[in-house]
Amino acid sequence: MKALITFFISIFFLSSCVQSQNSKIPLPENQKPSPNEAVATFGEGCFWHAEIVFQSLVGVRDAVSGYAGGSVKNPDYEMVGTGRTGHAESVQVYYDPSKISYETLVAAFFASMDPTELNRQGNDEGTQYRSIAFYRNEKEKQVIESAIKQEQKHYKEKIVTQVVPFTQFYPAEAYHQEYIHFHPDNRYVANVSIPEFLEFKKKFKGNYKY
Repeated sequence: MKALITFFISIFFLSSCVQSQNSKIPLPENQKPSPNEAVATFGEGCFWHAEIVFQSLVGVRDAVSGYAGGSVKNPDYEMVGTGRTGHAESVQVYYDPSKISYETLVAAFFASMDPTELNRQGNDEGTQYRSIAFYRNEKEKQVIESAIKQEQKHYKEKIVTQVVPFTQFYPAEAYHQEYIHFHPDNRYVANVSIPEFLEFKKKFKGNYKY
């Protein structure tokens, strides 16, 4: 993704290009966190894509782009992009368990990427784009592992999603947050992010905000 961003950062399509796809870009719900709110963390390639996937679901208040799974404290985008910090581009998902279950979030996670691709998703290559699911307790670990067993039936290749305990999440820079909403004409967004999101909505029978 880094190379594509560098190349495309100043190149834009006309707004009609995205509008013609008839897609609304999900944003966080404008409300304070509830006392019973839960948190889940996933990495599935570019965090711009993951952000809108989870924010589109009823029960999810926000999905924050950031970095997790590495050993370097307070990493930034350039550091993570080298592949030497151990971090993966990830999203921290804030949700209401009374409206959406952890099982549903895990199902959405697997439906929105190819879990058999090792250290990449599509054209985004590197360990920072690996498929990784973080668990906070034994129950969440069991949910993820059970989902992998079920998903494996749909693939000839082995699922390579990492299942690891959650340790620390570092929010990404402000310009990465809600990037697709604020930059819908960016060529990478128009050609990759939006089509991937629309494909996810066709594939995953979830409860969407719109």
